Amino acid sequence: MGKPATAKSLSNAAKTGAVWWVTAWFVLTAPVIFWDAGYCLMRPRSMRGGDLHWIWKPYSLYQDVDLVYGLKALEDNNGFTSSQAFMNIVETLLNLYYVYGVHFSPNAAAPVIGLCAATMTLSKTVLYWGNEYFCSYCAVGHNNLYDLIVLWIIPNGIWLVFPTFVILRLARQITQQLSVAASVKTQ
Repeated sequence: MGKPATAKSLSNAAKTGAVWWVTAWFVLTAPVIFWDAGYCLMRPRSMRGGDLHWIWKPYSLYQDVDLVYGLKALEDNNGFTSSQAFMNIVETLLNLYYVYGVHFSPNAAAPVIGLCAATMTLSKTVLYWGNEYFCSYCAVGHNNLYDLIVLWIIPNGIWLVFPTFVILRLARQITQQLSVAASVKTQ
């Protein structure tokens, strides 16, 4: 995919304003997101009883915790699961483009791409939570409080917290870069 990080690429990353924890978040979440999207897009084969379920064994539990991932949503032809999986792929490709643009091929637009991708992730997650609220917790309301907190709120809450911090950090970086550019232009 790209060249390994070198002293030069790390220097370029500094020039483009790479933020180590943003890069770490984008890189570490990519396989998780692709794995989740695979489960969603390969249903019913990825589900319990499907020939590919062995790849997504933990979803045997999760498809009962979040019914959006379960059999009923599939049987009802609910398109939200696959739609959000498709958007997850788009967001993750943009996240990886940010990483490429700050570490391997310096690109001044990389922070803007990262900001947009994180905003997409946060917006989609808020939509997901809002959907639960406005349908009276139709997909997760059947869980006991412990399962709801441990298996749905905490794992899904991570997708509210980290993208928010990424947005704030990259917005600050972009604002600083625009201020510098404006001051240079006026001189």
